[in-house]
Amino acid sequence: QVQLVESGGGLVQVGGSLRLSCAASGTIFSFYGMDWYRQAPGKQRELVATISSGGSTKYADTVQGRFTISRDNAKNTVSLQMNSLKPEDTAVYYCHTAKGWPPEDYWGQGTQVTVSS
Repeated sequence: QVQLVESGGGLVQVGGSLRLSCAASGTIFSFYGMDWYRQAPGKQRELVATISSGGSTKYADTVQGRFTISRDNAKNTVSLQMNSLKPEDTAVYYCHTAKGWPPEDYWGQGTQVTVSS
């Protein structure tokens, strides 16, 4: 059973930084791509950043150049460094992975990020 546990959310002022972490267990972490999603009130969940098993990264246009996703396979963790935060970054952030075929999705419980202006 795959388990994902996020940490690092909180309240930050506009222009500030936060670092989110996601600890994975119950799987061979290094085999799988990992993602960060977010969901703001009244909006659909959206993909923020993704990192492949080989370390390739992709970002949503809205966070490109401000957020950095990284992984530490020795520690089974994936992180999201968020800089130059804006009020529109306020959301619950979720760690995600998928394994198997057809893919089975696994989600963390989410961590709240609030950017105050």
